[in-house]
Amino acid sequence: MNKDEVQYYLTNKLRFSQEDLEKLILFHEELIQFNTKYNLISESTVSDIWNRHILDSAQVVKFIGFEDNKSLSDMGSGAGFPGLILSIFNKNNKFHVKLHEKSNIKCDFLQIIKEKLDLNYDVLGDYKFDLIDSDYVVSRAFKKLEEVLRISREIIGVNHKLIILKGKNAENEINKLHQPLSFIYNLERSVTDRDSKILIVDVKKNL
Repeated sequence: MNKDEVQYYLTNKLRFSQEDLEKLILFHEELIQFNTKYNLISESTVSDIWNRHILDSAQVVKFIGFEDNKSLSDMGSGAGFPGLILSIFNKNNKFHVKLHEKSNIKCDFLQIIKEKLDLNYDVLGDYKFDLIDSDYVVSRAFKKLEEVLRISREIIGVNHKLIILKGKNAENEINKLHQPLSFIYNLERSVTDRDSKILIVDVKKNL
């Protein structure tokens, strides 16, 4: 999709508000400017940020409830995908968004955007201690599926929904797991690439 098509989809299909769209436009401008000095996203995707990064992240709102006193953690948020985009959509001050990113440069960028757009999220480094009570965990271009599932299994102590944006090899990766998925899961087709998938796992803990 081109920029206009993405913006139409965001407002008419995913129910982003006009204010949300204005924030996304400002975010897009800041990202391009920041990316000229620091490599936040691949240069090859700069001309397609609205589709490749913003819409790809935004589609995840369909799988999140944004309930009171719940929390979402984005593992390896990078330039804010998908966590920052989800934070723009979120209107519930009692729904807590946490962006985990190890790169100091990317953390600085996330903090700058938070202040400029008046967004409600926390920028955190190491995920090991802050994922414990996450109700939703999202991941995009973070680590291999095996490692993301290990983190979900070993670190998060509560029932949670794990949402992983994957490429066209998602089913193949699932089939090759050393420890088969023992939870209910499904694969949703991405709106930005017909071959890409979104893996959604309902993880139940033995509490």
